[in-house]
Amino acid sequence: MRRLLRPVTSRTTWARVLHLALGLWFAVACALVWPGLPDASPRALAGLFLAPLPLLVVLACVPVVRRSEGVQARALLLPGDDEVTVEPSRTWSERGRLLLWLCVRVELGVLAGQATGAATVTVASLLRPGTDLPGWAAVPAAAVVVLAAGYVLAGLGGLAAATARRLLHPSPAERLRAEQVRTERLLERTRLAAELHDSIGHALTVTLLQAGAARETAGRDPAVLDAALTAVEDSARQAAADLDRVLALLRDGAPPRDPPTLADVDRLVRAARAAGAPVDLRVEGPVADLPPLVSREAYRMAQEALTNALRHAGPVPIALHVGVRADALELDVRNPVPVPAPAPPGGGSGVAGLRERAAVLGGTASAGPVDGGWQVAVRLPLARAA
Repeated sequence: MRRLLRPVTSRTTWARVLHLALGLWFAVACALVWPGLPDASPRALAGLFLAPLPLLVVLACVPVVRRSEGVQARALLLPGDDEVTVEPSRTWSERGRLLLWLCVRVELGVLAGQATGAATVTVASLLRPGTDLPGWAAVPAAAVVVLAAGYVLAGLGGLAAATARRLLHPSPAERLRAEQVRTERLLERTRLAAELHDSIGHALTVTLLQAGAARETAGRDPAVLDAALTAVEDSARQAAADLDRVLALLRDGAPPRDPPTLADVDRLVRAARAAGAPVDLRVEGPVADLPPLVSREAYRMAQEALTNALRHAGPVPIALHVGVRADALELDVRNPVPVPAPAPPGGGSGVAGLRERAAVLGGTASAGPVDGGWQVAVRLPLARAA
């Protein structure tokens, strides 16, 4: 018995009935303004269905109405359903879906109201003295009518919930847009993590080399000690500036600082030279005219290549060649490899990071032994990035 009565006694059903009642009240208010409700004739009752439609069209064009409908649906129709959108409507497709939902909501409310009214009239007639039914049958018959009305209201509430699930959930286009935004955020976070890895890793490598040089010359050569400490200070300052810039990008509303580009490659060369590595820099072509994205990524690739050379080979001579061609940018970094070559602690992911950066821009990156040394070669197409 409890199971039989559950549809008409559950809290969910009556929350949905309240939602239907709100739609009914809206229709009644519109019908009272025009064409009026002088009686209960079929023509007057039809006005309940038709009178709200012009105003619903206007409401569907107001973006915030979609948010209001989503909040009401979450509270009364589909509690706990976080997929019901509470975002304002942005496109005409979303406004069309909202208009359809508003029409269904109001019309179902009118149907619920008419079913309730019909059940009330029937129950009153059954319980009125002088009916054709014997007294012992009037009360059970009225109970059956009330129960039937309850099932009708439960069914209309369920239909409203199913319609809300279809029309107030994000459309396929909205889901795709949300997924694109999420993907872009993940890519941005990955790019920022790579920038921090490159910048902080480069600064730490230079600092470690200079700290070692300072320890060896402490008390013997004040000039070398002073130069080493100056290089440590410069590297730390640059790393702090890069960290500041990345945190500004992550902080809402903070204006990001301009990231370094390949035009700032001299900064990398000075830091490597300060770490004791003689760097031979050769630049061919108009570096300042490179597309900003290519220039920024090329700077980070050069930084990663120099950092790996300092970390794994120490302060050895390094040749850095930057060539701007008609269709591509080329980076070539070479350094001798000590024998035996020091093994990188923990492996590292510098070469993989270079390849990933180059692949995003449609280019290539390779690293490996060449003529007894180590070479990093990068080629980035310019036509695709332009």
